[in-house]
Amino acid sequence: MAKEVKERALYEALEVNPDASDSDIKKAYRKMALKYHPDKNPGADDKFKAISHAYEVLSDSQKRQVYDQYGEAGLSGDMGGGMGGMDPNDLFSQFFGGGGMFGGGGRPKPSGPRRGRDIAHSLKVSLEDLYKGKTSKLQVSKEVICGGCDGRGGKEGAVKQCGKCHGRGIEVVIRQMGPMVQQIQQHCRSCQGVGEEIDPRYKCKKCDGNKVVQERKQLEVHIDRGMKSGQKIVFQGEADQKPGIVPGDIVIVIEEKEHPHFKRRGDDLFYEAEIDLITALAGGTLHIQHLDDRVLDVAILPGESIKPGEMKMLDGQGMPSHRHQNMGNMFIKFNVRFPEPNWTSEEEIKKLEAILPARKPTPALPKGVTTEEVVLSSVDAHHQKSMNSNGDDAMDEDYEDAHQHGPGVQCAQQ
Repeated sequence: MAKEVKERALYEALEVNPDASDSDIKKAYRKMALKYHPDKNPGADDKFKAISHAYEVLSDSQKRQVYDQYGEAGLSGDMGGGMGGMDPNDLFSQFFGGGGMFGGGGRPKPSGPRRGRDIAHSLKVSLEDLYKGKTSKLQVSKEVICGGCDGRGGKEGAVKQCGKCHGRGIEVVIRQMGPMVQQIQQHCRSCQGVGEEIDPRYKCKKCDGNKVVQERKQLEVHIDRGMKSGQKIVFQGEADQKPGIVPGDIVIVIEEKEHPHFKRRGDDLFYEAEIDLITALAGGTLHIQHLDDRVLDVAILPGESIKPGEMKMLDGQGMPSHRHQNMGNMFIKFNVRFPEPNWTSEEEIKKLEAILPARKPTPALPKGVTTEEVVLSSVDAHHQKSMNSNGDDAMDEDYEDAHQHGPGVQCAQQ
């Protein structure tokens, strides 16, 4: 008696009867796929797609059962209905074992084992170490192939393909909801989604059947001079191992620690220096301890007259350029510390007036203007902090301005 099915279109596409065996379906696909492959038969794209779709459904016992009972309407979503599912060229390459049958045509499926995922670790590095270079030791935990069973999970021959999901790791649950049929793909409950089963009596004691064990390894991370935050150091093939999979890489991502005195922008360093008023006017020496412990003696010349907020530059005293011989620059922003109120007598102030440049004359007021005498008062710390909340942005603007115009930027300040 002929097998009763809801629809026959997929069987007709492969030119087989609904009661055809798995072997008959496989032979039919082989014959027709070779005949209608686009590389051999240009213009047969639609026919080739229909053949591929039919084979993808009918070669899967669960999909075939659904199709026989409900037709194409039952093959929806993850079941691969509506001419969806695997790409026809990928299915062809998988069936025939690789690179196409017609001299490089189609889209061959990549050969060889899959590659595992990369594992990233963040490594915090001080600015001093980025300036001088350093080798750090980093302990990482990774999975390695179990040596007790050579990655089999049990004794040789004890690992079998899961009989419920046939090694796919997933099962399809069909639910009848009134006139509708709902199909849900889920991890196979029999094998927990791995596609294999191991007799508990022969399971590896070392890895408990997991095929891998945890291992700690020490990596030597070589930090080159001038490396920047966000740069990566790659240890190829050092990530987790799994049977049949090429290990990925361990990727170390540099994260620069904040420095108490220097800020880095590219290969340049930014430093804020506080000097007193007498040094700003009469000159002196500023000491800056560099990142390699050298002390820079910065000479401020007498009469140079450093202004509050003025920026100067030390050529070649910035960060080393990574893998180049160049050095960045160091930009110094001067904050001038003024004396406290009422710091001297009127007599001493008169002496200052005799030394300092003359006062700028006060412009004469027009006749008839009403004047009012007012008194300055200090701003409390709370309001001062609020007004200075954008100080970092202003600092960045100062740096950018200096970088664009070079060390002569101070000439623009009055």
